[in-house]
Amino acid sequence: MKITLVVVGKLKEKFLVAGVAEYLKRLQKFTRVEVREVPECRTVNEEAQRLLSLVPRDSWLCVLDVAGVEMSSEEFAKKIAALTLDGMSNLTFAIGGAFGLGDELRRAADFRLSLSQMTLTHQMARLILVEQIYRAFKINRNEPYHW
Repeated sequence: MKITLVVVGKLKEKFLVAGVAEYLKRLQKFTRVEVREVPECRTVNEEAQRLLSLVPRDSWLCVLDVAGVEMSSEEFAKKIAALTLDGMSNLTFAIGGAFGLGDELRRAADFRLSLSQMTLTHQMARLILVEQIYRAFKINRNEPYHW
């Protein structure tokens, strides 16, 4: 399995850089992960087009969206496990910029996920997402971390 994160902007805060790097390192034990960044643009539609251009052709696409489905960590782990059982070998997660997602990106998504009803910065969302992906792998392998 390969996981691709397509995101707007570079991480700026040191604690976010360190946190994301730590979970990406931990994930290497379970899967290949690639982070692809696009620069912040003038419009969300331009960002959406750039993000979509980085999504591998055969990939299942999940966008982070405040109006998406909220899931528990266990439900998220089951979703990843089900995709794997269905033969999906490439998963892509897209995180828009400070002003949200373009409609084109929403329409292209196979799934829309909300991390919380609370507002998060797109940079903080990246950290939370990689931690939840790591947690999902630990849950699916019944390894200690989640409990």
